[in-house]
Amino acid sequence: MSAPNPGGIKTIAIRLDGETHSVLTMIASLRDSTITDEIKAALAAHIEAARTADDLAARASEAAEEIEQEAAVRKAALDSLFKTDTKSATRRSGRSQD
Repeated sequence: MSAPNPGGIKTIAIRLDGETHSVLTMIASLRDSTITDEIKAALAAHIEAARTADDLAARASEAAEEIEQEAAVRKAALDSLFKTDTKSATRRSGRSQD
């Protein structure tokens, strides 16, 4: 059994109305492509447009700050949970404090 690959290929399913599917099928056929390739190209263009969108960049900055704050709170909780004085931690590890 192989290990999971979190960065590997992911499969998604989308539902399209009949007209959209027909048009997408025609575009793929005219381009000698596949529906999957056309969807991938559309998603790549959408992601690239999102990268240059000012409002999205501002939201990303806010989200990054929230992540940092949450990480700091969680780290403080861990530190508090496993709080030990330097001498007892040094004794357990067998190192001197000199």
